[in-house]
Amino acid sequence: MQTTSNEKNPFQGSVSNSKKEPVELKRALKARHLTMISLGGTIGTGLFLASGGAIHTAGPGGALLSYVLIGIMVYFLMTSLAEMATYMPVAGSFSTYATKFVDPSLGFALGWNYWYNWAITIAAELSAVTIIMKFWFPHTPSILWSSLFLVIMFLLNFISVKGFGEAEYWFSLVKVVTVIIFIIIGFLMIFGIMGDGSVGLKNFTLGDAPFHGGFMTMLGIFMAAGFSFQGTELLGVAAGESDNPSKNIPRAVRQVFWRILLFYVLAILVIGLLIPYTNANLASGEVTVSPFTIVFQKAGIAFAASVMNAIILTAVLSAGNSGMYASTRMLWDLAREGKAPRFLGKLNKNGVPVNALIVTSLVGTLAFFASLFGDGTVYVWLLNASGMSGFIAWLGIAISHYRFRKAYVAQGMDINELPYKASFFPFGPIFAFALCTFVVLGQNYSAFLGEKIDWNSVLVSYIGLPLFIVLWLGYKFIYKTKVVKLEDCDFKN
Repeated sequence: MQTTSNEKNPFQGSVSNSKKEPVELKRALKARHLTMISLGGTIGTGLFLASGGAIHTAGPGGALLSYVLIGIMVYFLMTSLAEMATYMPVAGSFSTYATKFVDPSLGFALGWNYWYNWAITIAAELSAVTIIMKFWFPHTPSILWSSLFLVIMFLLNFISVKGFGEAEYWFSLVKVVTVIIFIIIGFLMIFGIMGDGSVGLKNFTLGDAPFHGGFMTMLGIFMAAGFSFQGTELLGVAAGESDNPSKNIPRAVRQVFWRILLFYVLAILVIGLLIPYTNANLASGEVTVSPFTIVFQKAGIAFAASVMNAIILTAVLSAGNSGMYASTRMLWDLAREGKAPRFLGKLNKNGVPVNALIVTSLVGTLAFFASLFGDGTVYVWLLNASGMSGFIAWLGIAISHYRFRKAYVAQGMDINELPYKASFFPFGPIFAFALCTFVVLGQNYSAFLGEKIDWNSVLVSYIGLPLFIVLWLGYKFIYKTKVVKLEDCDFKN
């Protein structure tokens, strides 16, 4: 980490380098691990539950178009991230890239922003686990299930990076197989091979379908789709522990587009064709009436609600497991670069950042407890601040890649020698930056449309933005950092 000031950094200092302690992460993630992390990164409650609400709000066509546009943006972001990650595979990912190619203060803010995002996500997943388990065990205490699953997630991350990779491989495989079966059954029902006869396109022409509510309604779905796709950038963090990043990362990224097409676009198409968008159950967000459950019930699959509940439990555990991994690695890298307390940079004998893992788990636990007391107001604020963080991370990726490529050329290097080259530069990062900015600023546009601005709603929705700006400008002011000149960008790993 470089600053332009001689002022002492209170975090700076050497991390313990005992001969018994490794100083680097272990590159133990195989190609199949990265592929499944990539495939499973976006499959979760956003697809299994929230997709129904998107169709109910904007109609099948509006939801489909929103997810396609966000999917294209995410694909561009992943190619941008892949170009940097194959050249410079580090656990700090876009935090490190922003430090090297934009401004150390931006790298600092992006790193802490991303750590916070996933630490709070752990709490959200623990809350979801208690709801899911009470489907089967309605009279059990919430703390029992949240504690059990927190221990499971902690141990999967504590054992080794390979333990995390294996767990995520199998979690993701369950989700992938579920979506594929859903799409196959859905099309068999659409063409009348299963179910009560051919459905055809009648639900796409119902009322004002396929587009319901106009453009402003679609804007709201942009945000929902963006939240659903968050997690794809985990691939960049995992690059720091891939055994062959120059080969494995491009392979995983090439599957991103097809994954988006298959899992989201086809799944939403199936739901929109089989279930009228006017069906109020689509907006409930409950497992028993999730669009997947409804379709499986229509197909005559016994215990559809229980099956989907078990699958959603797998998705939640996967999201919590990934969140713990990503936030731990980011915190470790911040400590290694002198942007977090030094003790967080310690690795155990298996190459796991154990102190960063413990601190992250404790923060997630405290946030979860905040959801249990009072009316959960504190937790809602934390969760809203976290929701904005994913979009901010994507903005950081787009900016960093644009500067990375410009600096690479400015220093006289040949872009054809890059291990992986994003094909759509500069359109890709510019398009991603523009659409992401549009979504961030439009987060809660309706709060500004009344006779009076709803300032409470504005604050709740946008709280993540001022927090990020305070981190960014605060670090810049204290350490007097400047934007790195293209000629001075550091390409050393």
